[in-house]
Amino acid sequence: MGKDGFKKLDKKKEDINDLKKEMDMDWHRIDWDELQRRLETNIESGLTKEKYAEIFEREGPNSLTPPKTTPEWIKFCKQLFGGFSTLLWIGAILCFFAYGIQASKYIDPAEDNLYLGAVLTFVVVVTGVFAYYQEAKSAAIMDSFKKMVPQSATVVRGGETTVVDAVNLTLGDVIEVKGGDKLPADVRIIECSTFKVDNSSLTGESEPQSRSAECTNDNPIETKNLAFFSTNAVEGSAKAVVVSCGDNTVMGRIASLASSLGNDQTPIAVEIEHFIHIISGVAVFLGVTFFFLAFILKYNWLEAVVFLIGIIVANVPEGLLATVTVCLTLTAKRMAKKNCLVKNLEAVETLGSTSTICSDKTGTLTQNRMTVAHVWYDLKICKGDTVPGAKDRDFDPKEPSCRALLKVASLCNRAIFLADQDDVLILSKNCQGDASESALLKAVEICWKDEGTTTIAVRAANKKVVEIPFNSTNKYQVSVHEQTDSDQHLLVMKGAPERILDRCTHILHNGEVKEMPEDSEYRVKFQSAYEELGGLGERASDSATRRWMLRSSPRASNSTTKRLTSLWRVSFLSVSWP
Repeated sequence: MGKDGFKKLDKKKEDINDLKKEMDMDWHRIDWDELQRRLETNIESGLTKEKYAEIFEREGPNSLTPPKTTPEWIKFCKQLFGGFSTLLWIGAILCFFAYGIQASKYIDPAEDNLYLGAVLTFVVVVTGVFAYYQEAKSAAIMDSFKKMVPQSATVVRGGETTVVDAVNLTLGDVIEVKGGDKLPADVRIIECSTFKVDNSSLTGESEPQSRSAECTNDNPIETKNLAFFSTNAVEGSAKAVVVSCGDNTVMGRIASLASSLGNDQTPIAVEIEHFIHIISGVAVFLGVTFFFLAFILKYNWLEAVVFLIGIIVANVPEGLLATVTVCLTLTAKRMAKKNCLVKNLEAVETLGSTSTICSDKTGTLTQNRMTVAHVWYDLKICKGDTVPGAKDRDFDPKEPSCRALLKVASLCNRAIFLADQDDVLILSKNCQGDASESALLKAVEICWKDEGTTTIAVRAANKKVVEIPFNSTNKYQVSVHEQTDSDQHLLVMKGAPERILDRCTHILHNGEVKEMPEDSEYRVKFQSAYEELGGLGERASDSATRRWMLRSSPRASNSTTKRLTSLWRVSFLSVSWP
Protein backbone atom coordinates (compact mmCIF):
# COMPACT_ATOMS: atom_id res chain seq x y z
CA MET A 1 0.00 0.00 0.00
CA GLY A 2 1.35 3.43 -0.97
CA LYS A 3 1.66 6.56 1.14
CA ASP A 4 -1.66 7.89 -0.16
CA GLY A 5 -3.38 4.70 0.99
CA PHE A 6 -1.99 5.02 4.49
CA LYS A 7 -3.01 8.68 4.61
CA LYS A 8 -6.60 7.75 3.70
CA LEU A 9 -6.71 5.10 6.43
CA ASP A 10 -5.31 7.54 9.01
CA LYS A 11 -7.81 10.22 7.93
CA LYS A 12 -10.72 7.77 8.21
CA LYS A 13 -9.57 6.64 11.68
CA GLU A 14 -9.20 10.28 12.75
CA ASP A 15 -12.73 11.10 11.50
CA ILE A 16 -14.20 8.15 13.42
CA ASN A 17 -12.40 9.22 16.62
CA ASP A 18 -13.78 12.75 16.19
CA LEU A 19 -17.31 11.34 15.91
CA LYS A 20 -16.85 9.42 19.17
CA LYS A 21 -15.91 12.59 21.09
CA GLU A 22 -18.40 14.60 23.13
CA MET A 23 -20.18 17.26 21.10
CA ASP A 24 -18.47 20.63 21.21
CA MET A 25 -20.68 23.49 20.03
CA ASP A 26 -21.68 26.89 21.31
CA TRP A 27 -24.67 27.75 19.10
CA HIS A 28 -26.94 27.62 22.16
CA ARG A 29 -24.74 29.92 24.26
CA ILE A 30 -23.79 32.79 21.96
CA ASP A 31 -25.96 35.91 21.74
CA TRP A 32 -28.17 36.67 18.74
CA ASP A 33 -25.84 39.27 17.28
CA GLU A 34 -22.93 36.83 17.20
CA LEU A 35 -25.14 34.05 15.78
CA GLN A 36 -26.44 36.30 12.99
CA ARG A 37 -22.88 37.37 12.18
CA ARG A 38 -21.61 33.79 11.96
CA LEU A 39 -24.52 32.52 9.87
CA GLU A 40 -24.80 35.71 7.81
CA THR A 41 -28.55 35.75 8.35
CA ASN A 42 -31.32 37.78 9.94
CA ILE A 43 -33.55 36.05 12.49
CA GLU A 44 -36.53 38.19 11.44
CA SER A 45 -36.43 38.00 7.64
CA GLY A 46 -34.12 35.03 7.10
CA LEU A 47 -31.49 34.69 4.39
CA THR A 48 -31.64 36.74 1.24
CA LYS A 49 -31.95 34.75 -1.99
CA GLU A 50 -28.42 35.69 -3.03
CA LYS A 51 -26.91 34.72 0.33
CA TYR A 52 -28.89 31.46 0.36
CA ALA A 53 -27.51 30.48 -3.06
CA GLU A 54 -23.97 31.26 -1.90
CA ILE A 55 -24.21 29.26 1.35
CA PHE A 56 -26.05 26.35 -0.27
CA GLU A 57 -23.36 26.03 -2.92
CA ARG A 58 -20.74 25.96 -0.18
CA GLU A 59 -22.49 23.63 2.29
CA GLY A 60 -24.34 21.33 -0.11
CA PRO A 61 -27.79 19.75 0.35
CA ASN A 62 -29.30 19.11 3.77
CA SER A 63 -29.17 15.32 3.64
CA LEU A 64 -27.23 12.49 5.21
CA THR A 65 -24.50 11.00 3.08
CA PRO A 66 -25.70 7.51 2.20
CA PRO A 67 -23.29 4.67 2.96
CA LYS A 68 -21.51 3.09 0.03
CA THR A 69 -23.77 0.52 -1.62
CA THR A 70 -22.79 -2.64 -3.44
CA PRO A 71 -24.05 -2.88 -7.05
CA GLU A 72 -26.81 -5.42 -7.52
CA TRP A 73 -24.82 -7.48 -10.01
CA ILE A 74 -22.01 -7.86 -7.48
CA LYS A 75 -24.51 -8.96 -4.82
CA PHE A 76 -25.90 -11.54 -7.25
CA CYS A 77 -22.40 -12.79 -8.13
CA LYS A 78 -21.56 -13.14 -4.42
CA GLN A 79 -24.61 -15.32 -3.95
CA LEU A 80 -23.78 -17.32 -7.08
CA PHE A 81 -20.03 -17.78 -6.62
CA GLY A 82 -19.27 -16.99 -2.97
CA GLY A 83 -18.67 -19.32 -0.04
CA PHE A 84 -19.69 -22.94 -0.46
CA SER A 85 -20.92 -22.26 -4.01
CA THR A 86 -17.29 -22.00 -5.13
CA LEU A 87 -16.63 -25.60 -4.13
CA LEU A 88 -19.72 -26.79 -6.02
CA TRP A 89 -18.71 -24.84 -9.12
CA ILE A 90 -15.29 -26.49 -9.00
CA GLY A 91 -17.00 -29.87 -8.69
CA ALA A 92 -19.27 -29.11 -11.66
CA ILE A 93 -16.34 -27.95 -13.83
CA LEU A 94 -14.37 -31.08 -12.94
CA CYS A 95 -17.37 -33.24 -13.89
CA PHE A 96 -17.64 -31.56 -17.28
CA PHE A 97 -13.87 -31.88 -17.72
CA ALA A 98 -13.98 -35.60 -16.89
CA TYR A 99 -16.85 -36.13 -19.33
CA GLY A 100 -14.83 -34.30 -22.00
CA ILE A 101 -11.88 -36.62 -21.45
CA GLN A 102 -14.12 -39.67 -21.68
CA ALA A 103 -15.84 -38.35 -24.80
CA SER A 104 -12.49 -37.84 -26.51
CA LYS A 105 -11.38 -41.40 -25.76
CA TYR A 106 -14.54 -43.46 -26.08
CA ILE A 107 -17.12 -43.56 -28.89
CA ASP A 108 -19.99 -44.09 -26.45
CA PRO A 109 -18.83 -42.52 -23.13
CA ALA A 110 -20.75 -42.84 -19.88
CA GLU A 111 -22.89 -39.77 -19.18
CA ASP A 112 -22.72 -39.95 -15.38
CA ASN A 113 -20.25 -37.06 -15.07
CA LEU A 114 -22.28 -34.96 -17.51
CA TYR A 115 -25.47 -35.41 -15.49
CA LEU A 116 -23.68 -34.78 -12.19
CA GLY A 117 -22.14 -31.57 -13.55
CA ALA A 118 -25.53 -30.39 -14.78
CA VAL A 119 -27.14 -31.15 -11.41
CA LEU A 120 -24.42 -29.28 -9.50
CA THR A 121 -24.79 -26.27 -11.81
CA PHE A 122 -28.58 -26.32 -11.38
CA VAL A 123 -28.33 -26.51 -7.58
CA VAL A 124 -25.85 -23.62 -7.36
CA VAL A 125 -27.83 -21.35 -9.72
CA VAL A 126 -31.23 -22.02 -8.09
CA THR A 127 -30.01 -21.55 -4.52
CA GLY A 128 -28.04 -18.42 -5.53
CA VAL A 129 -31.08 -16.86 -7.24
CA PHE A 130 -33.31 -17.80 -4.31
CA ALA A 131 -30.98 -16.29 -1.69
CA TYR A 132 -30.51 -13.12 -3.76
CA TYR A 133 -34.28 -12.70 -4.15
CA GLN A 134 -34.87 -13.10 -0.40
CA GLU A 135 -32.24 -10.50 0.52
CA ALA A 136 -33.31 -8.11 -2.27
CA LYS A 137 -36.87 -8.19 -0.96
CA SER A 138 -35.67 -7.31 2.57
CA ALA A 139 -33.47 -4.53 1.15
CA ALA A 140 -36.48 -3.05 -0.65
CA ILE A 141 -38.40 -2.90 2.64
CA MET A 142 -35.44 -1.22 4.35
CA ASP A 143 -35.24 1.35 1.54
CA SER A 144 -38.88 2.23 2.14
CA PHE A 145 -37.90 3.44 5.64
CA LYS A 146 -36.14 6.39 4.00
CA LYS A 147 -39.56 7.95 3.58
CA MET A 148 -39.47 8.64 7.32
CA VAL A 149 -36.99 11.48 6.70
CA PRO A 150 -38.61 14.96 6.63
CA GLN A 151 -39.71 15.81 3.11
CA SER A 152 -40.56 19.51 3.37
CA ALA A 153 -40.10 22.56 5.59
CA THR A 154 -41.64 26.00 6.01
CA VAL A 155 -38.86 28.56 5.56
CA VAL A 156 -38.61 32.35 5.73
CA ARG A 157 -36.31 33.87 3.10
CA GLY A 158 -36.11 37.54 2.30
CA GLY A 159 -39.13 38.12 4.56
CA GLU A 160 -41.33 35.72 2.54
CA THR A 161 -42.64 32.42 3.89
CA THR A 162 -42.51 29.44 1.51
CA VAL A 163 -42.56 25.64 1.67
CA VAL A 164 -39.42 23.95 0.30
CA ASP A 165 -37.95 20.46 0.24
CA ALA A 166 -36.01 19.74 3.42
CA VAL A 167 -32.89 18.87 1.40
CA ASN A 168 -32.80 22.47 0.14
CA LEU A 169 -32.34 24.00 3.59
CA THR A 170 -28.98 25.46 4.55
CA LEU A 171 -27.22 27.18 7.45
CA GLY A 172 -28.94 30.39 8.55
CA ASP A 173 -32.38 29.52 7.16
CA VAL A 174 -35.21 30.63 9.43
CA ILE A 175 -37.92 27.95 9.63
CA GLU A 176 -41.34 27.57 11.23
CA VAL A 177 -42.29 24.31 12.94
CA LYS A 178 -45.57 23.15 14.45
CA GLY A 179 -46.83 20.09 16.29
CA GLY A 180 -46.72 16.95 14.14
CA ASP A 181 -43.70 18.08 12.06
CA LYS A 182 -40.31 16.42 11.97
CA LEU A 183 -37.38 18.74 12.54
CA PRO A 184 -35.58 19.12 9.17
CA ALA A 185 -32.21 20.13 10.73
CA ASP A 186 -30.56 21.08 14.02
CA VAL A 187 -32.06 24.45 14.97
CA ARG A 188 -31.90 27.09 17.68
CA ILE A 189 -35.24 28.34 18.92
CA ILE A 190 -35.94 32.03 18.24
CA GLU A 191 -39.42 32.10 19.75
CA CYS A 192 -42.00 29.45 20.58
CA SER A 193 -45.39 28.80 22.11
CA THR A 194 -45.83 25.68 24.29
CA PHE A 195 -43.40 23.92 21.96
CA LYS A 196 -42.42 20.35 22.87
CA VAL A 197 -40.29 17.78 21.06
CA ASP A 198 -39.80 14.03 21.38
CA ASN A 199 -36.09 13.46 22.04
CA SER A 200 -36.43 9.75 22.85
CA SER A 201 -34.31 8.71 19.84
CA LEU A 202 -31.39 10.79 21.20
CA THR A 203 -31.64 10.81 25.00
CA GLY A 204 -34.14 8.05 25.82
CA GLU A 205 -36.45 10.49 27.62
CA SER A 206 -39.94 9.06 27.18
CA GLU A 207 -41.83 12.29 27.89
CA PRO A 208 -41.96 15.22 25.43
CA GLN A 209 -39.41 17.90 26.30
CA SER A 210 -40.44 21.56 26.37
CA ARG A 211 -38.38 24.04 24.33
CA SER A 212 -37.74 27.73 24.93
CA ALA A 213 -35.57 30.54 23.57
CA GLU A 214 -33.32 30.61 26.67
CA CYS A 215 -30.13 28.59 27.14
CA THR A 216 -30.70 26.38 30.19
CA ASN A 217 -27.67 24.08 30.13
CA ASP A 218 -24.10 24.11 28.83
CA ASN A 219 -24.66 20.63 27.41
CA PRO A 220 -26.19 21.11 23.92
CA ILE A 221 -28.25 17.91 24.25
CA GLU A 222 -29.83 19.10 27.51
CA THR A 223 -30.40 22.79 26.77
CA LYS A 224 -33.95 23.85 25.89
CA ASN A 225 -33.12 26.28 23.10
CA LEU A 226 -31.94 23.61 20.64
CA ALA A 227 -33.99 21.06 18.70
CA PHE A 228 -32.48 18.30 16.62
CA PHE A 229 -32.81 16.84 13.15
CA SER A 230 -35.40 14.01 12.69
CA THR A 231 -36.94 14.45 16.17
CA ASN A 232 -40.70 14.99 16.33
CA ALA A 233 -42.47 18.22 17.27
CA VAL A 234 -45.20 16.96 19.59
CA GLU A 235 -47.16 20.14 20.27
CA GLY A 236 -47.04 23.91 20.01
CA SER A 237 -45.20 25.96 17.42
CA ALA A 238 -41.79 27.56 17.06
CA LYS A 239 -39.67 29.79 14.90
CA ALA A 240 -36.04 28.70 14.69
CA VAL A 241 -32.81 29.22 12.79
CA VAL A 242 -30.85 26.34 11.24
CA VAL A 243 -27.42 25.89 12.87
CA SER A 244 -26.39 22.46 11.49
CA CYS A 245 -27.31 20.54 8.35
CA GLY A 246 -26.86 17.04 6.96
CA ASP A 247 -23.91 15.07 8.30
CA ASN A 248 -23.04 17.85 10.78
CA THR A 249 -26.27 17.37 12.74
CA VAL A 250 -26.34 15.28 15.91
CA MET A 251 -28.26 12.54 14.10
CA GLY A 252 -25.81 12.82 11.20
CA ARG A 253 -22.88 12.17 13.54
CA ILE A 254 -24.64 9.07 14.88
CA ALA A 255 -25.38 7.83 11.34
CA SER A 256 -21.76 8.41 10.26
CA LEU A 257 -20.45 6.52 13.28
CA ALA A 258 -22.84 3.61 12.63
CA SER A 259 -21.89 3.39 8.94
CA SER A 260 -18.18 3.30 9.84
CA LEU A 261 -18.55 -0.08 11.52
CA GLY A 262 -16.99 -2.95 9.59
CA ASN A 263 -18.88 -6.01 8.37
CA ASP A 264 -17.46 -9.08 10.04
CA GLN A 265 -18.26 -12.57 8.83
CA THR A 266 -21.22 -14.26 10.46
CA PRO A 267 -20.57 -17.37 12.57
CA ILE A 268 -22.12 -19.67 9.95
CA ALA A 269 -20.00 -18.09 7.20
CA VAL A 270 -16.87 -18.72 9.28
CA GLU A 271 -17.91 -22.33 9.89
CA ILE A 272 -18.71 -22.95 6.20
CA GLU A 273 -15.36 -21.47 5.16
CA HIS A 274 -13.57 -23.70 7.66
CA PHE A 275 -15.58 -26.70 6.40
CA ILE A 276 -14.65 -25.90 2.76
CA HIS A 277 -10.97 -25.84 3.66
CA ILE A 278 -11.21 -29.24 5.35
CA ILE A 279 -13.28 -30.86 2.56
CA SER A 280 -11.04 -29.39 -0.14
CA GLY A 281 -7.91 -30.64 1.60
CA VAL A 282 -9.34 -34.14 2.13
CA ALA A 283 -10.68 -34.34 -1.46
CA VAL A 284 -7.43 -33.22 -3.07
CA PHE A 285 -5.36 -35.52 -0.83
CA LEU A 286 -7.50 -38.56 -1.63
CA GLY A 287 -7.71 -37.67 -5.32
CA VAL A 288 -3.95 -37.27 -5.72
CA THR A 289 -3.31 -40.43 -3.69
CA PHE A 290 -5.57 -42.54 -5.88
CA PHE A 291 -4.18 -40.84 -9.00
CA PHE A 292 -0.70 -42.16 -8.19
CA LEU A 293 -2.12 -45.55 -7.19
CA ALA A 294 -3.76 -45.74 -10.62
CA PHE A 295 -0.36 -45.19 -12.24
CA ILE A 296 1.22 -47.84 -10.01
CA LEU A 297 -1.52 -50.28 -11.06
CA LYS A 298 -0.67 -49.58 -14.75
CA TYR A 299 -3.89 -47.62 -15.57
CA ASN A 300 -3.89 -45.33 -18.62
CA TRP A 301 -3.13 -41.68 -17.69
CA LEU A 302 -6.54 -40.54 -18.99
CA GLU A 303 -8.26 -43.09 -16.79
CA ALA A 304 -6.11 -41.97 -13.88
CA VAL A 305 -7.17 -38.33 -14.42
CA VAL A 306 -10.84 -39.33 -14.60
CA PHE A 307 -10.33 -41.35 -11.42
CA LEU A 308 -8.73 -38.28 -9.78
CA ILE A 309 -11.68 -36.08 -10.72
CA GLY A 310 -14.20 -38.67 -9.57
CA ILE A 311 -12.60 -38.97 -6.15
CA ILE A 312 -12.55 -35.17 -5.68
CA VAL A 313 -16.19 -34.71 -6.80
CA ALA A 314 -17.30 -37.63 -4.61
CA ASN A 315 -16.10 -35.74 -1.51
CA VAL A 316 -18.18 -32.65 -2.31
CA PRO A 317 -21.50 -32.63 -0.36
CA GLU A 318 -23.70 -31.47 -3.24
CA GLY A 319 -26.88 -31.12 -1.19
CA LEU A 320 -25.42 -29.08 1.66
CA LEU A 321 -25.84 -25.65 0.03
CA ALA A 322 -29.48 -26.26 -0.88
CA THR A 323 -30.20 -27.66 2.61
CA VAL A 324 -28.63 -24.68 4.42
CA THR A 325 -30.38 -22.13 2.16
CA VAL A 326 -33.81 -23.75 2.56
CA CYS A 327 -33.45 -24.04 6.35
CA LEU A 328 -32.40 -20.39 6.75
CA THR A 329 -35.17 -19.21 4.41
CA LEU A 330 -37.88 -21.13 6.29
CA THR A 331 -36.61 -19.69 9.58
CA ALA A 332 -36.60 -16.17 8.09
CA LYS A 333 -40.21 -16.61 6.97
CA ARG A 334 -41.22 -17.76 10.45
CA MET A 335 -39.54 -14.68 11.93
CA ALA A 336 -41.29 -12.45 9.37
CA LYS A 337 -44.63 -13.68 10.74
CA LYS A 338 -43.45 -12.33 14.13
CA ASN A 339 -42.76 -8.91 12.53
CA CYS A 340 -38.98 -9.50 12.47
CA LEU A 341 -37.29 -8.49 9.22
CA VAL A 342 -34.22 -10.54 8.25
CA LYS A 343 -31.84 -8.49 6.07
CA ASN A 344 -29.34 -11.31 5.58
CA LEU A 345 -30.16 -15.02 5.64
CA GLU A 346 -26.94 -15.81 7.51
CA ALA A 347 -28.10 -13.45 10.28
CA VAL A 348 -30.74 -16.04 11.23
CA GLU A 349 -28.07 -18.45 12.42
CA THR A 350 -26.12 -15.58 14.01
CA LEU A 351 -29.09 -14.92 16.31
CA GLY A 352 -28.73 -18.45 17.64
CA SER A 353 -25.05 -17.80 18.36
CA THR A 354 -25.73 -14.55 20.26
CA SER A 355 -24.84 -14.47 23.95
CA THR A 356 -25.82 -10.85 24.73
CA ILE A 357 -28.56 -8.68 23.22
CA CYS A 358 -28.59 -4.93 23.97
CA SER A 359 -32.07 -3.49 23.53
CA ASP A 360 -34.27 -0.58 24.54
CA LYS A 361 -36.15 -2.58 27.15
CA THR A 362 -39.06 -0.42 28.27
CA GLY A 363 -41.93 -0.72 25.83
CA THR A 364 -39.89 -3.13 23.68
CA LEU A 365 -39.21 -6.24 25.73
CA THR A 366 -41.69 -5.21 28.42
CA GLN A 367 -45.12 -3.57 28.48
CA ASN A 368 -43.91 -0.15 29.70
CA ARG A 369 -45.91 -0.80 32.88
CA MET A 370 -44.30 -0.99 36.30
CA THR A 371 -45.36 -1.88 39.84
CA VAL A 372 -43.71 -1.14 43.17
CA ALA A 373 -42.37 -4.57 44.15
CA HIS A 374 -40.40 -3.66 47.29
CA VAL A 375 -40.00 -0.78 49.73
CA TRP A 376 -36.95 -0.10 51.93
CA TYR A 377 -37.23 2.03 55.05
CA ASP A 378 -36.12 1.71 58.69
CA LEU A 379 -33.33 -0.62 57.44
CA LYS A 380 -35.77 -3.31 56.25
CA ILE A 381 -37.07 -4.50 52.89
CA CYS A 382 -40.84 -4.84 52.63
CA LYS A 383 -43.00 -6.28 49.86
CA GLY A 384 -45.37 -4.02 47.92
CA ASP A 385 -48.76 -4.55 46.28
CA THR A 386 -48.17 -6.15 42.88
CA VAL A 387 -51.43 -8.02 42.15
CA PRO A 388 -54.54 -5.95 41.23
CA GLY A 389 -57.23 -6.35 43.89
CA ALA A 390 -55.00 -8.25 46.35
CA LYS A 391 -53.36 -6.54 49.33
CA ASP A 392 -50.13 -8.50 49.64
CA ARG A 393 -47.90 -5.74 51.04
CA ASP A 394 -46.16 -6.31 54.35
CA PHE A 395 -45.48 -2.70 55.41
CA ASP A 396 -47.62 -0.40 57.54
CA PRO A 397 -48.44 3.07 56.11
CA LYS A 398 -49.04 4.33 59.66
CA GLU A 399 -45.33 4.00 60.55
CA PRO A 400 -43.70 7.48 60.61
CA SER A 401 -40.94 6.63 58.12
CA CYS A 402 -43.37 4.93 55.74
CA ARG A 403 -45.77 7.86 55.97
CA ALA A 404 -42.95 10.28 55.08
CA LEU A 405 -42.09 8.05 52.12
CA LEU A 406 -45.70 8.09 50.88
CA LYS A 407 -45.77 11.87 51.11
CA VAL A 408 -42.55 12.27 49.10
CA ALA A 409 -43.74 9.77 46.46
CA SER A 410 -47.05 11.64 46.17
CA LEU A 411 -45.68 15.18 45.94
CA CYS A 412 -42.47 14.61 43.94
CA ASN A 413 -44.47 12.99 41.18
CA ARG A 414 -46.02 14.42 38.00
CA ALA A 415 -48.13 11.37 37.07
CA ILE A 416 -51.92 11.56 37.23
CA PHE A 417 -54.76 9.09 36.68
CA LEU A 418 -56.76 9.42 33.48
CA ALA A 419 -60.46 10.23 33.82
CA ASP A 420 -63.44 7.81 33.81
CA GLN A 421 -61.73 4.93 35.62
CA ASP A 422 -63.73 4.84 38.86
CA ASP A 423 -64.65 1.15 38.45
CA VAL A 424 -61.11 0.06 37.54
CA LEU A 425 -58.74 -1.47 40.10
CA ILE A 426 -55.98 1.00 41.05
CA LEU A 427 -53.10 -1.15 39.75
CA SER A 428 -54.94 -1.59 36.43
CA LYS A 429 -55.67 2.11 35.89
CA ASN A 430 -54.08 4.04 33.05
CA CYS A 431 -51.96 7.04 33.93
CA GLN A 432 -50.54 10.06 32.18
CA GLY A 433 -46.84 10.22 32.93
CA ASP A 434 -43.63 8.25 33.07
CA ALA A 435 -43.92 4.50 33.74
CA SER A 436 -41.91 4.65 36.99
CA GLU A 437 -43.86 7.66 38.30
CA SER A 438 -47.12 5.93 37.38
CA ALA A 439 -46.02 2.91 39.44
CA LEU A 440 -45.31 5.16 42.45
CA LEU A 441 -48.67 6.91 42.02
CA LYS A 442 -50.57 3.62 42.05
CA ALA A 443 -48.66 2.37 45.11
CA VAL A 444 -49.31 5.48 47.20
CA GLU A 445 -52.93 5.75 46.02
CA ILE A 446 -53.65 2.28 47.42
CA CYS A 447 -52.15 3.28 50.78
CA TRP A 448 -53.90 6.67 50.91
CA LYS A 449 -57.22 5.01 50.07
CA ASP A 450 -56.81 2.71 53.08
CA GLU A 451 -56.20 5.86 55.16
CA GLY A 452 -59.41 7.45 53.92
CA THR A 453 -57.86 10.02 51.59
CA THR A 454 -56.39 10.27 48.07
CA THR A 455 -53.23 11.43 46.37
CA ILE A 456 -55.14 14.39 44.91
CA ALA A 457 -56.13 15.49 48.41
CA VAL A 458 -52.52 15.18 49.66
CA ARG A 459 -51.28 17.28 46.73
CA ALA A 460 -54.01 19.88 47.30
CA ALA A 461 -52.96 20.22 50.95
CA ASN A 462 -49.33 20.71 49.90
CA LYS A 463 -49.44 23.16 47.00
CA LYS A 464 -46.43 23.01 44.72
CA VAL A 465 -44.41 26.23 44.67
CA VAL A 466 -41.58 25.36 42.30
CA GLU A 467 -40.15 22.28 40.62
CA ILE A 468 -36.96 21.10 38.91
CA PRO A 469 -38.04 18.26 36.60
CA PHE A 470 -36.03 15.07 36.15
CA ASN A 471 -33.45 15.03 33.36
CA SER A 472 -30.75 12.62 32.23
CA THR A 473 -27.93 14.86 33.52
CA ASN A 474 -29.08 15.50 37.12
CA LYS A 475 -30.89 12.16 37.49
CA TYR A 476 -33.19 13.56 40.15
CA GLN A 477 -36.39 15.58 40.53
CA VAL A 478 -36.99 18.26 43.14
CA SER A 479 -40.10 20.18 44.17
CA VAL A 480 -40.93 22.63 46.98
CA HIS A 481 -44.39 22.69 48.58
CA GLU A 482 -46.38 24.83 50.97
CA GLN A 483 -47.77 23.22 54.12
CA THR A 484 -51.16 23.99 55.58
CA ASP A 485 -50.04 23.08 59.10
CA SER A 486 -46.73 24.96 59.12
CA ASP A 487 -45.08 28.20 58.00
CA GLN A 488 -42.18 26.18 56.65
CA HIS A 489 -41.94 24.89 53.11
CA LEU A 490 -41.39 21.22 52.40
CA LEU A 491 -38.68 20.18 49.92
CA VAL A 492 -39.06 16.71 48.45
CA MET A 493 -36.61 14.96 46.14
CA LYS A 494 -36.45 11.64 44.35
CA GLY A 495 -34.12 10.10 41.79
CA ALA A 496 -31.12 7.83 41.33
CA PRO A 497 -30.15 6.44 44.78
CA GLU A 498 -26.46 7.39 44.43
CA ARG A 499 -27.37 11.01 43.58
CA ILE A 500 -29.78 11.33 46.51
CA LEU A 501 -27.48 9.63 48.99
CA ASP A 502 -24.62 12.03 48.17
CA ARG A 503 -26.81 14.96 49.26
CA CYS A 504 -28.06 13.44 52.51
CA THR A 505 -26.47 14.03 55.91
CA HIS A 506 -29.29 12.54 58.02
CA ILE A 507 -31.67 9.60 57.82
CA LEU A 508 -35.23 9.19 59.09
CA HIS A 509 -35.19 6.00 61.17
CA ASN A 510 -38.22 4.88 63.19
CA GLY A 511 -39.60 8.43 62.98
CA GLU A 512 -36.41 10.04 64.30
CA VAL A 513 -33.89 12.08 62.32
CA LYS A 514 -30.41 10.67 62.88
CA GLU A 515 -27.02 11.74 61.57
CA MET A 516 -25.55 9.73 58.72
CA PRO A 517 -21.81 10.42 58.28
CA GLU A 518 -19.77 9.02 55.41
CA ASP A 519 -18.69 5.92 57.39
CA SER A 520 -22.16 5.34 58.81
CA GLU A 521 -23.61 1.84 59.13
CA TYR A 522 -26.77 3.23 57.55
CA ARG A 523 -24.93 3.79 54.25
CA VAL A 524 -23.53 0.25 54.29
CA LYS A 525 -26.96 -1.28 54.87
CA PHE A 526 -28.47 0.94 52.21
CA GLN A 527 -25.88 -0.22 49.68
CA SER A 528 -26.50 -3.85 50.62
CA ALA A 529 -30.27 -3.51 50.11
CA TYR A 530 -29.74 -1.56 46.88
CA GLU A 531 -27.53 -4.31 45.44
CA GLU A 532 -29.91 -7.05 46.60
CA LEU A 533 -32.92 -5.54 44.85
CA GLY A 534 -30.83 -4.55 41.84
CA GLY A 535 -29.85 -8.20 41.52
CA LEU A 536 -33.55 -9.00 41.09
CA GLY A 537 -33.64 -6.74 38.02
CA GLU A 538 -35.62 -4.01 39.80
CA ARG A 539 -35.15 -0.26 39.42
CA ALA A 540 -34.65 1.71 42.62
CA SER A 541 -35.93 5.25 43.19
CA ASP A 542 -34.53 7.01 46.27
CA SER A 543 -36.38 9.64 48.31
CA ALA A 544 -35.33 12.54 50.54
CA THR A 545 -37.06 15.48 52.23
CA ARG A 546 -36.46 18.50 54.45
CA ARG A 547 -38.44 21.40 55.89
CA TRP A 548 -37.15 24.88 55.15
CA MET A 549 -38.21 28.38 56.12
CA LEU A 550 -37.99 30.28 52.83
CA ARG A 551 -37.26 34.00 53.10
CA SER A 552 -37.83 34.70 49.41
CA SER A 553 -39.74 33.20 46.52
CA PRO A 554 -37.90 30.07 45.34
CA ARG A 555 -36.76 29.73 41.72
CA ALA A 556 -35.90 26.57 39.81
CA SER A 557 -32.42 26.57 38.29
CA ASN A 558 -29.43 24.27 37.93
CA SER A 559 -27.45 26.41 40.37
CA THR A 560 -30.14 25.84 42.99
CA THR A 561 -29.62 22.07 42.91
CA LYS A 562 -25.95 22.46 43.78
CA ARG A 563 -27.02 23.76 47.22
CA LEU A 564 -29.31 20.79 47.94
CA THR A 565 -27.39 19.33 50.87
CA SER A 566 -28.13 18.30 54.46
CA LEU A 567 -31.28 16.47 53.36
CA TRP A 568 -33.08 13.85 55.43
CA ARG A 569 -32.95 10.52 53.67
CA VAL A 570 -36.27 8.66 53.87
CA SER A 571 -36.16 5.40 51.88
CA PHE A 572 -36.31 4.00 48.42
CA LEU A 573 -38.86 2.10 46.39
CA SER A 574 -37.98 -0.67 43.97
CA VAL A 575 -40.15 -1.10 40.87
CA SER A 576 -40.29 -4.07 38.53
CA TRP A 577 -41.65 -4.75 35.04
CA PRO A 578 -44.45 -7.25 34.37
